[in-house]
Amino acid sequence: QVQLVESGGGLVQAGGSLRLSCAASGRTFSRDTMAWFRQATGKDREFVAAITWSGMNSVYADSVKGRFTISRNNAKDTVYLQMNSLKPEDTAVYYCAVGLGMGRTQIDYVYWGQGTQVTVSS
Repeated sequence: QVQLVESGGGLVQAGGSLRLSCAASGRTFSRDTMAWFRQATGKDREFVAAITWSGMNSVYADSVKGRFTISRNNAKDTVYLQMNSLKPEDTAVYYCAVGLGMGRTQIDYVYWGQGTQVTVSS
């Protein structure tokens, strides 16, 4: 059974940093794209970033480009999201996902974690 478990969320002041982790288990993920999405209260889930299986290519939403960095460790089947210069508008539940390709929509991803809350205070 495939399982994705996010960790690292919490409360941080604006301008601060957090590092999210997502550990995958249940099969080998080294050939899949791994991604992060987020969902703020009352809003649709939105794409944040994705990284190819090789780690050589990544894409970001414009709203986080230059502040967030996605990376992965295939030996540990883990994907990370380093979030710097956080803003109150980054407050959301952050989800990791596994799929193929480098899609930016939810339908491109097959497996999802339960999410971790990130709250940025002003």
